Amino acid sequence: MKEISAWEKVKLARLPERPKALDYINEIFDDFIELHGDRLFGDDKSIVGGIATIKIDNKDVAVTVIGEQKGKKAKENMERNFGMPNPEGYRKSIRLMKQAEKFKRPIITFIDTPGAYPGIGAEERGQGEAIAKSMMEMSTLGVPIIAIVIGEGSSGGALAICVGDRIAMLENSVYSILSPEGFASILYKDSSKASDAAENMKITAKDLKELKIIDKIICEPEGGAQKDLKQVAQNIKDYITSQISELIELDTKELLNNRYDKFRKM
Repeated sequence: MKEISAWEKVKLARLPERPKALDYINEIFDDFIELHGDRLFGDDKSIVGGIATIKIDNKDVAVTVIGEQKGKKAKENMERNFGMPNPEGYRKSIRLMKQAEKFKRPIITFIDTPGAYPGIGAEERGQGEAIAKSMMEMSTLGVPIIAIVIGEGSSGGALAICVGDRIAMLENSVYSILSPEGFASILYKDSSKASDAAENMKITAKDLKELKIIDKIICEPEGGAQKDLKQVAQNIKDYITSQISELIELDTKELLNNRYDKFRKM
């Protein structure tokens, strides 16, 4: 695929027709059962999660799958809060991840969010604490974790479910501390300079691979993942199965030490 600018990749990552977490979950995994609620406040539809199986070496392996879910149409985006999780979304994720640890299931997360929801209600219910706790819990879970950025991975909303033993990005996804518009507003005092900010922020898969923040770039067809969902899903599945096969061979102590070392080096 020909190289395109960072800003063009931002626009591709945000396309409404770009495949979302559930598109990949339904293509990659078998027998997906969605689980709901954080057992504290409610069910956040901007994060989906549940139990599924994936075939590895002709065996069905049970996994826990969690993904940030945007909508493709206006109505669905409203229902999914435009992929911006509230605290109960992260608390649902934590609940499912702790369950995965209890039953020795590997965890796969799909990241696609413009950021955690910044509303008053979210702050009142502990948005910052929920994000921090999610990252803390993921750092000590005794099962393999594979995180994949499939679209827009921005701010703490993305970081909250991206503490993995392996982190991969689709070729046209982006991963950053905040949006280029937000960066431009702070640094240049002008949000219209978002395209310049995107170039300087080093947010593309290629940039982050060179900086050793991520482990793998997963290929997309020219024009984006929406051009061939099945092929991109297969590319993701191949990566997931290869990495689970490696990670399940490690004992818990080695797995956790490697994870600690990985993030200490960032």
